[in-house]
Amino acid sequence: MNPAAATDLAATATNLAATTNEHLANVSNTLIYSSMAVYTLAFFTYIAEWIFGSRSKVARTAAALTSPQKTAAPAVTVNKAGGTTVLERPQVVTRSASGARDVPDGPGAHGGDVQGDLYGRIAVSLTVVAWAVEVAGVVSRALSVQRAPWGNMYEFNITFSTVAVTVYLVMLALKKNIRWLGLPLVTTVLLDLGLAVTVLYTASDQLVPALHSYWLYIHVSTAILCGAVFYVAAVATLMYLFKDSYENKLASGGKPGRFATSVLERLPASATLDKFSYRVNAAVFPLWTFTIIAGAIWAGDAWGRYWGWDPKETWAFITWVAYACYLHARATAGWKGRKAAYIALIAFACFLFNYYGVNIFVTGKHSYAGV
Repeated sequence: MNPAAATDLAATATNLAATTNEHLANVSNTLIYSSMAVYTLAFFTYIAEWIFGSRSKVARTAAALTSPQKTAAPAVTVNKAGGTTVLERPQVVTRSASGARDVPDGPGAHGGDVQGDLYGRIAVSLTVVAWAVEVAGVVSRALSVQRAPWGNMYEFNITFSTVAVTVYLVMLALKKNIRWLGLPLVTTVLLDLGLAVTVLYTASDQLVPALHSYWLYIHVSTAILCGAVFYVAAVATLMYLFKDSYENKLASGGKPGRFATSVLERLPASATLDKFSYRVNAAVFPLWTFTIIAGAIWAGDAWGRYWGWDPKETWAFITWVAYACYLHARATAGWKGRKAAYIALIAFACFLFNYYGVNIFVTGKHSYAGV
């Protein structure tokens, strides 16, 4: 083959590859928009689950929060000369520990109603379909750029929302009572994808040389997973604060509004929500620690230093400190409950600023791809 023919063949192959990549990028965009359409259907179906959920079948009363548990002690037989006498011990009143209540979990968004439960199941099914379409969109994006789809904020967003829904579906598959999370989750995913396709969209492109490393797959993937899990815990923490206020109002003899009663009486008890958010945060915190260490190692390979107090590095460390303070607060008697919950929300706010604020508004070595 002569040199001219070889050159033409190489040019043809290059053009074909470029056309194929552009086609895959268009397919990815179409799939992301399609997933948004299905998520929208799931959003309205989750709303229908809450609307049709029965209020009358939820056993939640002020008496359940305030009445002390009375435990009758067994009788005592006393021997006397020539016979026996039975003495009744006084009743012992056992009260809950400070800040704890014996409150059963609510039935969920469907409120124990058959029709509400049907809408909830349909909503979960639609969420699974939307998730599958979104996964296909993320994979198509990866194929179009021939790398991991984490090179800019657009790709981060579509991957982050996919992983967040994955965490939710996995917990449902493990029989966790978190279907109430469906509505806030899908709402957030729609906002996240809407921001991605309008403000943050970036055409397919290759990474800068410094990012061509296997640490990209390790560091960024764990960061996205941690963020998705932190998000689930943050929603549970926020619901805990609302539910705790609701239970406090009932315990003090107050009467919450109809809307608050209709929504909050179906959620798990505040103690359950508090325990759930704590366990989720505690479980993912070691992975977040590894994420920071992996990023430092990658920085050493790419930039010749492990830590330089770059804005991204600084806020990742601040986030780590905030979650460490939360876990420490949970182990400190005076800081359990609402105080610890506030720290958890502050920690998640730090993560969000690190995820969005630093990337968009702050210039540093991590601003390699703009948005």
